[in-house]
Amino acid sequence: MSAEGPARRARPLFVARETYRRRRLRDAARALPVLGLLLWMVPLLWPLNTEAVSASGALVFLFTVWAGLVIVAGALVSAMNATDRGAAVPDPLADEDDEP
Repeated sequence: MSAEGPARRARPLFVARETYRRRRLRDAARALPVLGLLLWMVPLLWPLNTEAVSASGALVFLFTVWAGLVIVAGALVSAMNATDRGAAVPDPLADEDDEP
């Protein structure tokens, strides 16, 4: 065994629950535009020869998708703000050399 063996086992196998939740919320926020793009492409898959779906129906679908994306994005931002309130956020403008 190498000398690094015990040091490597000292790291926790799982991250803290809040850290994990923050990462998953960021992942969801990154995936939301892709989901929106895929949903906006759905009307392109509808058959053009049949009269089952009208243009107004497609516009209602697109507006509903847009409104749903706005609501989900707002919920994600609210959830991310709630998890970030408990975490210590470092000030990016603070200079490390300027300690009081």
